[in-house]
Amino acid sequence: MNVPVSGWGMESGTAPRRSGEITGPRRLLRRLVQVVAEPITPQERLDQIVSMIAAELVAEVCSLYVLRPGEILELFATQGLEKSAVHRTRMRVGEGLVGTIAARGQLINAADAQNHPAFVFRPETGEEIYRSMLGVPILRGGMVVGVLTIQNKVRRVYSEDEVEAMQVIASVLGEMVVSGGIIDLETYGDLRHIAPESSRLSGIRIVDGIGIGPAWLHEPQVPILKLIADDLDLERMRLDRAVDALHRTLDAMLAQRELGAGEQRDVLEAFRMFAGDSGWLRRIREAVATGLTAEAAVRRVREETRVRIGHASDPYLRERLFDLDDLADRLLRHLAGRTLVHEHAQLADNTILVARTLSAADLLEYGRDRLAGIVLEEGSRTAHVTIVARAMEIPLIGRVAHAMATIETGDIIAMDGAHGQIYVRPGGDVIDAFTKSVQAHAASRQMFESLRDLPSVSADGIAVSLHVNGAFLIDVSEIERRGAEGCGLFRTEFAFMTGQVQPDTETQADHYREAFERAAGKSLLFRTLDIGSDKKVAYWRLPPEDNPAMGWRAIRMALDLPTMLRVQLRAMLKAAAGRKLSVMFPMVSQVAELDRAIAILEIEKDRAARRGEPLPERIEIGVMFEVPALYWQLPQLLRRIDFLAIGTNDLTQFLFAVDRGNPIVGDRFDVLSPPLLCLVEDLVERCRAAGVRLSVCGEMAAQPLEAMALLGCGIRHLSMPPSEIGPIKAMVRSLELAPLRRYTARLAHRPEASVRDWLRAYAIDHGVMLPGTEFEFFQS
Repeated sequence: MNVPVSGWGMESGTAPRRSGEITGPRRLLRRLVQVVAEPITPQERLDQIVSMIAAELVAEVCSLYVLRPGEILELFATQGLEKSAVHRTRMRVGEGLVGTIAARGQLINAADAQNHPAFVFRPETGEEIYRSMLGVPILRGGMVVGVLTIQNKVRRVYSEDEVEAMQVIASVLGEMVVSGGIIDLETYGDLRHIAPESSRLSGIRIVDGIGIGPAWLHEPQVPILKLIADDLDLERMRLDRAVDALHRTLDAMLAQRELGAGEQRDVLEAFRMFAGDSGWLRRIREAVATGLTAEAAVRRVREETRVRIGHASDPYLRERLFDLDDLADRLLRHLAGRTLVHEHAQLADNTILVARTLSAADLLEYGRDRLAGIVLEEGSRTAHVTIVARAMEIPLIGRVAHAMATIETGDIIAMDGAHGQIYVRPGGDVIDAFTKSVQAHAASRQMFESLRDLPSVSADGIAVSLHVNGAFLIDVSEIERRGAEGCGLFRTEFAFMTGQVQPDTETQADHYREAFERAAGKSLLFRTLDIGSDKKVAYWRLPPEDNPAMGWRAIRMALDLPTMLRVQLRAMLKAAAGRKLSVMFPMVSQVAELDRAIAILEIEKDRAARRGEPLPERIEIGVMFEVPALYWQLPQLLRRIDFLAIGTNDLTQFLFAVDRGNPIVGDRFDVLSPPLLCLVEDLVERCRAAGVRLSVCGEMAAQPLEAMALLGCGIRHLSMPPSEIGPIKAMVRSLELAPLRRYTARLAHRPEASVRDWLRAYAIDHGVMLPGTEFEFFQS
């Protein structure tokens, strides 16, 4: 692809064109508009278009391939190849040069196409005499809908001007293909929906909850009625005005009082910063200079961005590309004089919002009142929109393939966020079941609210401490609202991941100080940076690793980059002045690593004292127990620490040698297995004997049945997402821990791979409340 992934701009290397100059692309576009307006059949129109392109670009062959249902590319028109091959020559996406262009969404400029490794010969086309080939993808809605190619007999590399002309024409053809302007839809069907129909879709759980209601497709697409610019100066002026309006709108959103402080504001401020990105705006202005209207130029740059999203593996880069994609849609609305505010008035109550992707700014504009859920084709647990959705308590399911093609506005959607299931146009029985579950869920939420100020104590009087896990300041604010005892895990790396530069000491100190303020005197436990693996930052280039989860991350990276760790610990000491500071080091695999980290902390504390800075009232040292090797150094470890936190997410995959991100083996081993329960039981006894507080802060602590098993093993401190405090407290208050402890001790030594069914049966027999189980029938 000719768009660099290392920056936002695309260097063209060409001088700006004069306003009145008729360039090759502009001349082609004008002729294309004339052909489309002629009263001829769609096939005749296609034939004229490819002939016109071949003549204008001095090519001996021009061919147009269209993507048909089933991932098949069909030759729809050609000038130069055998006419009999039209509608006969077909290839799968990924097959041959044309299929490769469609699969990658990238152009191919081959001087000797027949020796290209992807070349596949089709004898019916008669193309064996043509050596060079230039092929570009035809894009629409971030998807490849076809491929446009030119060929010549001589070996040659096509020039930048020819590449630009082909890309401009392809951007216009994309709209015409899906709108029926050049395709006979009566013969070939509606090509806008190439994904198969389905009554049930699956995705990944991002924000838990269930919802049922009519779908609303978030398609802020503006119909582009005019593609060719009559006056370039006028288009530049219209573009500048729209950019100014975009900036004013975002500034107005930032000025809203109800937005408050914290992550929602931080997210919006980062979004506003990207709206002023000079490289992105330059690319749009360069597209206008080729002869496109402002709207067509913005859409062309947006389509290029969407292809880059599909090929970006770095999570941070993908999120930034999503920001640019959303900004392009907003800019198009300003050019058309439309705003989302007017469209939101059409939303029905309990709307399920369906989108390819969604920005945090979009969700803030939609608001909470009428939304019952969100379904995204993209989405991740760390995306900006996820932060806002979680704060608004709106269920969200992500990575739902073909959602926009399968679902139509007005379709009734039933979504189960806990299991990532979406039912499109469900039958009456499913609607009835979901309606009852929604009612039960609402009743459960009211019950959880009523428990907020009640103690987390079992039916036989044993106290269980419940804490929230936090990644952002807004999570710490949930301590009071959820009735938790504190924050048992504050992941500090997310403050690093949302910025463009590494935060300095003062910036970090302000962040941690604000966290203390929001905790309002309740316990707050900071985990030092766990950068690496799936957590990356924009300003550090991490080395490629075959297995990053077991590679250079967390304490390993911190000790190799001690300045980074010193700055973070220095900031924590400054922020904690006069308060208790609890610091936990992640991914420790041997005591020697902990000793080096503690030494750095002691040096920073001594330096702060010499500077006369107020020190923390007390410092607690803790370790995340994630690496099994640390088990054999427990005696030495427990003498050095005040608390130990079991990170069940990483511990499970290391204990069973299972990559939890691998769908083939990720669910092969159950966390409710005897080996893991035995390990937890032993940790409980050894920590109790050493006087070290033991907690669990991984996914197990957030699931009622798994949390019940942990309590049965002797765990008395659990940390979880804020939304799970209510369900876990309800479970704790409904059970007697003494008999559960005896029962779990027997289960830990059974030979089965999982004791889940035994624990579920115990809960049923003893009346233990397990909120969430009312949704499990949707899995069957």
